[in-house]
Amino acid sequence: MNTLALQELTLSHFRSHKRASFTLDPRPMAIFGPNGAGKTNIIEAVSLLSPGRGLRRAGAEDLARRPEALGWKITGILQSLHQTHEVETWAEAGNPRQLRIDGKAAPQTALGRIGRVLWLVPAMDRLWIEGAEGRRRFLDRATLSFEPTHAEAVLTYEKAMRERNRLLKDMVRDAHWYTAIEAQMAEAGATIQRNRLDAIDALTTAQASATTAFPTATLALTSPEPVPDDLQAALADNRARDMAAGRTLIGPHRADLDAVFADKGVPAKDCSTGEQKALLISLILANGRALARDFGAPPILLLDEVAAHLDAGRRAALYDEICSLGAQAFMTGTGPELFTELGARAQYAEITEVDGQSTVTQRDAP
Repeated sequence: MNTLALQELTLSHFRSHKRASFTLDPRPMAIFGPNGAGKTNIIEAVSLLSPGRGLRRAGAEDLARRPEALGWKITGILQSLHQTHEVETWAEAGNPRQLRIDGKAAPQTALGRIGRVLWLVPAMDRLWIEGAEGRRRFLDRATLSFEPTHAEAVLTYEKAMRERNRLLKDMVRDAHWYTAIEAQMAEAGATIQRNRLDAIDALTTAQASATTAFPTATLALTSPEPVPDDLQAALADNRARDMAAGRTLIGPHRADLDAVFADKGVPAKDCSTGEQKALLISLILANGRALARDFGAPPILLLDEVAAHLDAGRRAALYDEICSLGAQAFMTGTGPELFTELGARAQYAEITEVDGQSTVTQRDAP
């Protein structure tokens, strides 16, 4: 099987870590330590080796270690299929984030071409019962894993929509101001819609083709108003209503991801907390299986405190699926007992914290 895995990872002045260095192999990495020790900061660093603002969506200025606030840097040696890349991302104090791949400056979208990173964090546990924005973001992360250019389409659409909304709020009625903006929204919007539907198809196929201990979800892309085939014409026709609202009321920015617990026919929002978590895990695993087929290697998985909400049987099933998939998964938990079922199939790191500074100790299976 082809491999996508970090061989080395170094954090400098990142969050609670003044310096942390890991030597890694393709096995899962179990990271344990008390609450507040700095475990999530490590997987956040790995998430920044993918396009976007990482799993906490933090600004560059918020990532620097306090009180020094000197800036921060993350360096990784990434084995991607049959190539090895050095990836460096950093931000100096008061400056935006920068990126180099193999010593050359690169846009963040380039990260999506050499690797795939998926994550599941406790903040996502309420995904099915809160607003549509979080579910859109979840779907777009999955979509981005299949189609790295998806981020560019989303950025283009959102920028054009902000310009259109400004015109609407200013009560600009001259159609000439809108024509080019709406054409741009329509083109980018069609790409977004197509990419999302393709991602849902890929997830659905991956769920159906695997035997898993986790429940499967029936997925659908929904919206308060269907996204029309001719979005440009619909935007033009809808200007008066949008002007009254002060914002754009139709388009892919209002989409939602609908999920139903397939075996029970129960909407995800009505499932128990445990079932909702299991559905999320199922989708992450399905995403990984689909990428193993389409990208050529399973993605790097970031699973924060995932074991804490699973009983021993479900926990063992999760670890078995990760190992079967061949994914390098970074998993956090408060104690080594949460990873007993992994045994020698994983590598381990203990994180401790004293006076606001985290320390990393790599070790053999506890």
